[in-house]
Amino acid sequence: MSITETRLTRRALLRSAATLAAASALAGGGTVAYGYWAQRFGVRVDRVNVTLRTLPPQLSGLTVAHLSDFHHSAAVPLPYIEEVVGITNDLQPDLLVLTGDYIMHDSPEYALPCATVLGKLHAPLGRFAVLGNHDIWAKPRPIVEALSSNGITVLRNDGLQLQPGLWLLGVDDVWEHRDDLSGTFERLNPPAEAAKILLAHEPDFADIARDFPIDLQLSGHSHGGQVRLPLLGAPRLPWLGERYPIGLAALDRLQVYTTRGIGVLDSMPFRFNCPPEITFLTLHAEGQS
Repeated sequence: MSITETRLTRRALLRSAATLAAASALAGGGTVAYGYWAQRFGVRVDRVNVTLRTLPPQLSGLTVAHLSDFHHSAAVPLPYIEEVVGITNDLQPDLLVLTGDYIMHDSPEYALPCATVLGKLHAPLGRFAVLGNHDIWAKPRPIVEALSSNGITVLRNDGLQLQPGLWLLGVDDVWEHRDDLSGTFERLNPPAEAAKILLAHEPDFADIARDFPIDLQLSGHSHGGQVRLPLLGAPRLPWLGERYPIGLAALDRLQVYTTRGIGVLDSMPFRFNCPPEITFLTLHAEGQS
């Protein structure tokens, strides 16, 4: 199968048709057609302010660009990802994080082109990534090598101190039970008083992360549902993307932000009322927002 072919199973087609039919019934076929042809590439910058109670005052105002779920494929072409990279660089973030699913699981040939474009992203504090379930299913080693060779550090149950008083951690994919947050804390032993940001592809991992001294979890995976119907929300959400599927949620000390992501599934190549997202977060120390 050539890389220009669209990979659609009969079951996936039926699921997509059912979702599209439901949206069409509520919103009209013209609007849904717009969701297929235009809205899936209508990327939007969402600016989010987050207060972290442990963030050192001198780091207040630090900015983070968060991108996820590119799913580079015939349905998500490289020029679109290049456009996303250009918009992100124009924001001039201090830190750049990627939270997985760079390709579709059955399309490993797209990994290197995607990583090469992502390697053009810039951030003075570094560019960091974790893997998603599609990356694991596609065999992770070539994806890790592609990202690493383009200057992007992949965190697989690992982390580092970005600045005094600020740590970044990343767990390996949760769907495939490769996460080990407990072991990561034991090995790195970050100071209890330091602010900690966690990258985890699946947002529902927050129910585990909340038991650790983490301030902010950044996730993708859900695509926000890709289709969000008026009054009803998303008719379809993936496993581990159901509890915290979109936006910012608070769980005691832990806050979790789930981006709508950049791409689409090739079995569901459209969006409705759920545009793709570049997340631009500004972190504030308590009392300085």
